[in-house]
Amino acid sequence: MNADDLKKQAAARALELVRPGMRLGLGTGSTAKHFVDLLGTKVASGFAVTCVATSEATQAQAVSLGIPMSTLDETPELDLTVDGADELDPQLRLIKGGGAALLREKIVAAASARMIVIADDGKLVQKLGRFPLPIEVVPFGLEATRRAVAEAIAASGSAGKISLRQRADGSTLVTDGGHFILDAHLGAIERPELLAQALNMVPGVVEHGLFIGLATGAILAGADGLKLLGKIE
Repeated sequence: MNADDLKKQAAARALELVRPGMRLGLGTGSTAKHFVDLLGTKVASGFAVTCVATSEATQAQAVSLGIPMSTLDETPELDLTVDGADELDPQLRLIKGGGAALLREKIVAAASARMIVIADDGKLVQKLGRFPLPIEVVPFGLEATRRAVAEAIAASGSAGKISLRQRADGSTLVTDGGHFILDAHLGAIERPELLAQALNMVPGVVEHGLFIGLATGAILAGADGLKLLGKIE
């Protein structure tokens, strides 16, 4: 069974949590895409939900499947968000943003009563940081912001190269919100909470990919079946 099959398994289990009439946050990324596809099939059979997307890509996918969509202005409180993660640890602390949607993902997650992470079990780590930490920044004053980010990282006890994310054609990646992303290659994050607080204080940083205290549960699929962390139901 390959990684994509495992992602589908996790997505199918998460779909079991959805009840008629729920207000759902729809995540972004390869695993969340499977969940949206499965939800679309359920909606086509007459299942009623209202959804908010975490990216333009997810919005387009959901609309193409006939899923009823809303916004956080129209539906500011959500029952459940289902999203993937680039990394998670046993305390349900996450790194997200590999798909460049971390700002909207965090806003939607914070507006939700519950956030369930779906992933293959290879995303579970004992210590965050193997995956580069995305930091969304405004274009203005980029170099000054990059230096301030490096200082914040050092002050929190971590270190590593910071790179500006680019597209395959070499151009700078621009997020749905019109921002850039700095990727911090830290290897290991010794104090995630301290780092999150430090980055929050840097002018020019819009948001970062440390999701702490947001995920209430995780569904991880592996060769030995599904592993559940936290509170799922």
